[in-house]
Amino acid sequence: MKPPAREPLSQAQRTAIHLEVRDHYHSEDPDFLAWREGRRTFTPDNRADWWEGWHDAVHTAVSRGVAVRRARVVSEPLSEYVRWEHAYAVTNVAAGEQVRWLPRRHAKDLAVPAVDFWVFDGELVLFHHFSGDGVLMEREYVTDDELAAWCTEAFEAVWKRATPHEEYKPV
Repeated sequence: MKPPAREPLSQAQRTAIHLEVRDHYHSEDPDFLAWREGRRTFTPDNRADWWEGWHDAVHTAVSRGVAVRRARVVSEPLSEYVRWEHAYAVTNVAAGEQVRWLPRRHAKDLAVPAVDFWVFDGELVLFHHFSGDGVLMEREYVTDDELAAWCTEAFEAVWKRATPHEEYKPV
């Protein structure tokens, strides 16, 4: 499988935007499984509990001046997995990401790709292709100015309507 988003994020100079549109991802993540069982998996104030390579990559990019933004289009009530993502998103925010949430019913008139994607510096698009049960099957990198512009427009339309993480109250 091609390298994850961390690699192009390390090369980004201006922007890194990420749109997520799935309500479930297959996960054997020990933190998710523990959370699912009702065990607290991290303490937001104790970075040693949760800080990992992704957080380092985001923090480094933001320190270079890269605006890292993530928007999630979600069904309400939230799926179990997305509820966990919401709880864990404080770590993304602490690393320097801006995170917003848009209930799917508020996106009904938006033209949005049916897959999760990243766009780096408005040029490189990374599509994540998942199986029906949420297993990441392929990372597809595309350098196409028109496609990058369309994905960026779709992201910005979602971003404009979405609620900042700090204000979003899961249903």
